[in-house]
Amino acid sequence: MSQMKVPFSPPDISEAEIELVGDVLRSGWITTGPKTKEFETQIADHCGTGRAACLASATAAMELVLRVLGVGPGDEVITSAYTYTASASVAEHVGAHPVLIDIDPGDVGMSAAQLERAITERTKAIIPVDIGGIPADYDALRRVIDSKRDLFRPSGAIQSGLGRIAVIGDCAHSFGAKYKGRNVAQLSDFACFSFHAVKNLTTAEGGAIAFSDVGGVAADDLYNEFQLYSLHGQNKDALAKTRIGAWEYDIKIPGYKCNMTDIAAAMGLVQLERLPGLTARREELVARYDSHFAGTKVKPLNHAGEHYYGSHHLYIVTVDGFDESSRNSVIEQLAERGISANVHYKPLPMMTAYKNMGYDIADFPNAYEFYKKEITLPLHTLLTDEQVDYTAEAVLDII
Repeated sequence: MSQMKVPFSPPDISEAEIELVGDVLRSGWITTGPKTKEFETQIADHCGTGRAACLASATAAMELVLRVLGVGPGDEVITSAYTYTASASVAEHVGAHPVLIDIDPGDVGMSAAQLERAITERTKAIIPVDIGGIPADYDALRRVIDSKRDLFRPSGAIQSGLGRIAVIGDCAHSFGAKYKGRNVAQLSDFACFSFHAVKNLTTAEGGAIAFSDVGGVAADDLYNEFQLYSLHGQNKDALAKTRIGAWEYDIKIPGYKCNMTDIAAAMGLVQLERLPGLTARREELVARYDSHFAGTKVKPLNHAGEHYYGSHHLYIVTVDGFDESSRNSVIEQLAERGISANVHYKPLPMMTAYKNMGYDIADFPNAYEFYKKEITLPLHTLLTDEQVDYTAEAVLDII
């Protein structure tokens, strides 16, 4: 078979995105403005939540949620050891302690059994992660949280209103996913999405929080809090200040700068309109990969099951009997054939920052077992059937 190039995950940008971004550039309004507000409304409608707040990244989204919840020094935030650093680093950002727990054997979701053992009186939030766009087992995690209500020590109005540990969904991979018939955004108190260039819906860089009323606090009031935090604590954004006589503003808190621009939101509006077709194509590509690997040593994660439907974001496989060396060799040989593969993820306890916090990968055997034989193959809507066939056949040939 002749060699072809198979990139890992280029963005799928059509002329429609380019045209709307051009309109925004010509409009003279390129920062947070009408397109961002429209995008927020459409995200909330799509997710079935009361509101959505657009930001510069999913990382900013998770950090601002922790700040609005009043999580800080002395508190603990539990997340998975099998994730990207953003799921845990946001706890450090607010002065809390990130507590890492293992996954279940052969799975990538946060272990409910491990969660039960990890909760203490200092636990204020958990951050489950939807790896590859496959929803975590939110019902199992909620049962654990409910069983630990007696340990919960609230701080502030929202925590007191909740009366339990907050659930902050790291839904960076799972925009559009469903769990037991509900949009994944409805399963957390706050669902945080990423619109980075490699995601199934992209704004180049960007993210959003989707939420309804939480702990007796109205969604509109929460939205106003997120706006304050994301724009220096300023009580008026640039759009509000354009009204006649409305130049004056106040700084309510020493906030941050992580707002979304209208340029990014314009891309997002078109991507959201195209999402059903993009997702359908991802389904076709996953099914084609799966047909190649059926009955082989290559075991893909399932993007859909009896109780869930994933966003089909990453094509994650494990290879029976592999270790790190053999896995790395396959990735190198794929690269020699023009195929770009990746690993999602190297567990956090293997990273210097988390080793320095005292974490040891030996305490996370399931995460390490999954990682050492995991390969992520190209999955994106610019991928052709021929590229899928070429990639799958190359993997099987190399193995």
